[in-house]
Amino acid sequence: MFESLRKNIARHIEITDAEFGNFCGYFHPISIKKKDFLLKEGAICTFEAFVTKGCFRIFYTGESGSEQILYFAIEDWWATDIDSFMNQVPSIFNIEALEDCEVLIISKQDKDSLYDQLPIVEKLFRIMNQKTLVAFQRRLISSHGQTADKRYLEFLEKYPSLEQRITQQQIAAYLGISHEFLSKIRKKIHKR
Repeated sequence: MFESLRKNIARHIEITDAEFGNFCGYFHPISIKKKDFLLKEGAICTFEAFVTKGCFRIFYTGESGSEQILYFAIEDWWATDIDSFMNQVPSIFNIEALEDCEVLIISKQDKDSLYDQLPIVEKLFRIMNQKTLVAFQRRLISSHGQTADKRYLEFLEKYPSLEQRITQQQIAAYLGISHEFLSKIRKKIHKR
């Protein structure tokens, strides 16, 4: 479970075995059953979660009542509501397990302590936050400037194995289109 976390960290910074051992001491493994929530709208997000097994959807319900999926957190991804976590305000998001999942959780208090214990960790999370900001910026540009066909192809590129693990309705909610329109896009693309 912690080995996948080590590989994730190694893509961003170099960390010694002793530092990694100390780092892991701040994380707690938990299991979440399919359809259970790691976070519900209105609750304050008190954690960041590293996904070691399974798939989550991070979503909110729009004014029209439709679900809008911000992203999917699969193995080797992080799941949180960064606004709620950092500012300790009620979340507008839900984090729901789409499969049985296993995660490593760190609390805000433990993360703050970890910054004091291991200064390299501040660099790690700064780099990760910058990369997340770039990804969200690209997603925003894509959702505003790309056709639905192009967004679907980008989804397949970003999440190559996910299409077989989730429903077409969930993909459509991520893309911001109806599942009927997604069906038309899929037929058109597969005819090529």
